[in-house]
Amino acid sequence: MDFSGVDRMLRSLPRKHRGRWVPASRGGAMAAAAVVVSESWPELELAERERRRELLLTGPGLEERVRAAGGQLPPRLFTLPLLHYLEVSGCGSLRAPGPGLAQGLPQLHSLVLRRNALGPGLSPELGPLPALRVLDLSGNALEALPPGHGLGPAEPPGLPQLQSLNLSGNRLRELPADLARCAPRLQSLNLTGNCLDSFPAELFRPGALPLLSELAAADNCLRELSPDIAHLASLKTLDLSNNQLSEIPAELADCPKLKEINFRGNKLRDKRLEKMVSGCQTRSILEYLRVGGRGCGKGKGRAEGSEKEESRRKRRERKQRREGGDGEDQDVGDTGRLLLRVLHISENPTPLTVRVSPEVRDVRPYIVGAVVRGMDLQPGNALKRFLTLQIIPLGRKEAKAKDLVRQLQLEAEEQRKQKKRQTVSGLHRYLHLLDGNENYPCLVDADSDVISFPPITNSEKTKVKKTTSDLFLEVTSASSLQTCKDVMDALILKMAEMNKNTLENKEEGSLSDTEADAAAGQLSDPSTSPSAAKDGPSPLVVEQVRVVDLEGSLKVVYPSKADLATAPAHVTVMR
Repeated sequence: MDFSGVDRMLRSLPRKHRGRWVPASRGGAMAAAAVVVSESWPELELAERERRRELLLTGPGLEERVRAAGGQLPPRLFTLPLLHYLEVSGCGSLRAPGPGLAQGLPQLHSLVLRRNALGPGLSPELGPLPALRVLDLSGNALEALPPGHGLGPAEPPGLPQLQSLNLSGNRLRELPADLARCAPRLQSLNLTGNCLDSFPAELFRPGALPLLSELAAADNCLRELSPDIAHLASLKTLDLSNNQLSEIPAELADCPKLKEINFRGNKLRDKRLEKMVSGCQTRSILEYLRVGGRGCGKGKGRAEGSEKEESRRKRRERKQRREGGDGEDQDVGDTGRLLLRVLHISENPTPLTVRVSPEVRDVRPYIVGAVVRGMDLQPGNALKRFLTLQIIPLGRKEAKAKDLVRQLQLEAEEQRKQKKRQTVSGLHRYLHLLDGNENYPCLVDADSDVISFPPITNSEKTKVKKTTSDLFLEVTSASSLQTCKDVMDALILKMAEMNKNTLENKEEGSLSDTEADAAAGQLSDPSTSPSAAKDGPSPLVVEQVRVVDLEGSLKVVYPSKADLATAPAHVTVMR
């Protein structure tokens, strides 16, 4: 595969991660249009003028402005019908979204109103929002969501496309009975950290939520779980830890796709079951429930037989590990696979977006990006080996674009003279790719800081360290988009393989203090290593990143269904 003309750059994910892809002039100044803003809400005027599809309102000045607007969002916000993503976070004076949201933002896909002061209800109700897929109301003061003061109407459904609903960290004492009718396509429901003592019966009626795969209601006051939960045919993950449950219905074992359950922190009457939920695998717990648990005639013998089989299986696994792992069964063999989980934009409440200015088209027109979470760079030489996958970090003082290129050209010439050869190494080898260009491409973060200067080098601000576990990857090219995707595929697969080897081998060697400082900054405490808490295969999470133009029109999203499609047989990509 020809990877010529393509750079590979990896770096820590900045705290504020919505960036713009704009060219820097030879004089080093960023190309930027003059912005005329109003005194109170400059973000809204800018979003309207640039026809933006994403808007983030946060920061220290927001609280005072919302308070002046009566504890609501300004009405002008609801005159931006092109918005697909709206986030208003960390505002202690925001008590209600305000009227006009549903009518003014019909194309909204993601609404994030977390860590505000919404409550005790929502007045007026949020819906109908026909295109909404992600709704995050976590960390507010909601106590109830009754009809007219809740999420939206039930007939017709107010949130017909909603897939992810996060209500964690509120004060809810009950859920709306019509939740399933309001959001019939719900896939993920997070109710952690509320005051719920039961679920509404309508939530578990047959066919109510046919797509619900994740249900989290830990840290509530739940006293019982209805046997009708078996009607959640798509349920894969259930977390009801730290509640007041005394029994787990045997019907839970009838959920055909259930793979992971958590009932820790509940005082169960069946003490054997209580012990199992604290230490046994989900499969064993469900089998115990399936045969009726203790005191159920034939079920008792079958349950005891199941426990004995589980004990024998664990002994076999321990023996195999001592003998080097030969002859592992399927469960143990799965740990040898490389796991990659793709987090889709629809599942991500804060997806990353790269905006491309039109001037880049004539300089370096193609870019794809991705966020990879879960890398472990602390053991041994993991960081040193990881850095060989990319070009050397900048490690230089702040400089203008023209001055930096000129400095690198002088260094390249000196390097040729010293080594008495025509070729150069390191970042100098990419200089020729900028020959003849009036503008240079760069990647700018939300703070207007340059974090990448492709195809030359990275920024000190985003330098990879041993403590880095989440990374933003970008691949740019002057030749084709497919070349970018091919390189990104190969890079992510290589990262997954390296991460797996690091976790399995637990290398004893490590970088010296000098090497670590030069390559990646200050070393961290080994006790904080991500690998310390891992037990068994843990997938790297690859978050989709969108690339759009300044008007918000989508140019590319990576990874799509067609990407990472040619992964080797030992790699499992979970989409």
